Amino acid sequence: MTPTGLDAVALNFSASSLTALNAVLAVVMFSIAIDLKPADFRQILHTPRALVTGLASQFILLPMLTFVLVVVADPQPSIALGLILVAACPGGNISNYISHRAGGNTALSVSLTACATVGAILLTPLNVAVWGGLYQPTRDILQATEIDPLSVAITVGLMLVLPLCLGITLNTTRPEISARIRRPLQGLAMVIFIAFIALALAANWTYFLQFAGTVALLVLVHNALALAGGFGLATFAGVSAFDRRAITIETGIQNSGLGLVLIFAFFDGLGGMAVVAAFWGIWHAITGLGLAALMNRTKAKR
Repeated sequence: MTPTGLDAVALNFSASSLTALNAVLAVVMFSIAIDLKPADFRQILHTPRALVTGLASQFILLPMLTFVLVVVADPQPSIALGLILVAACPGGNISNYISHRAGGNTALSVSLTACATVGAILLTPLNVAVWGGLYQPTRDILQATEIDPLSVAITVGLMLVLPLCLGITLNTTRPEISARIRRPLQGLAMVIFIAFIALALAANWTYFLQFAGTVALLVLVHNALALAGGFGLATFAGVSAFDRRAITIETGIQNSGLGLVLIFAFFDGLGGMAVVAAFWGIWHAITGLGLAALMNRTKAKR
């Protein structure tokens, strides 16, 4: 079947732009990693239930909820696969900051981000293959693109895991350097990332305006499901309110930047997928900061 409408759109994004986005995300991850030490990971030994709950929420519950949403809403295939791909990504780079603003367990948030980032090497391509393969319209796209899980794993490893390891190593071996560059680098990294996304949107603004309405409601519902799912599973698992806030934020803040890289690297910038990831990148920051302000009105019990 010949794709029509949004599914026929391939956004303007060159090979050099893809390389630049890879580099930007690597810098963002490095800027976060220089805040980390091995002790932050040992912290998870004291809260294994919260860690397992958070990872299950991100990599099991959210993809399942996304599949249900896709089956019920029956969107265009590229939109459906875009939602599945975003759900398969690890937590977003701003989740630690938002968890801190929400008065949640920042150490748990950091541990979840780190573990999910490493786990994404295997779990992101696996979730895309499993849930995308179960839904016939998205299965057709996956078969047509012949996505290679190993290539996805290598991409995730180079963009996220390598900078993570380098940042932790620098902070452990040369903490004085980390302390000196931490704030300037984190500020610069976020400015560059936001500027890059803005330029990418500007280059495709006509498409974005034309089709944003098609995906806006789905992204809003999807993000709400992610936040509600994280909150619900954390409540069911019986973790503290302090931990529950971090798990809620980690589930609702997805690494849409990684999603964009995978979309342009493996799906030729397929319109519906790219617009979903771009809209997610904007919306989850709005809802995350808004929810953090609401949560921070009361102190969470530990």
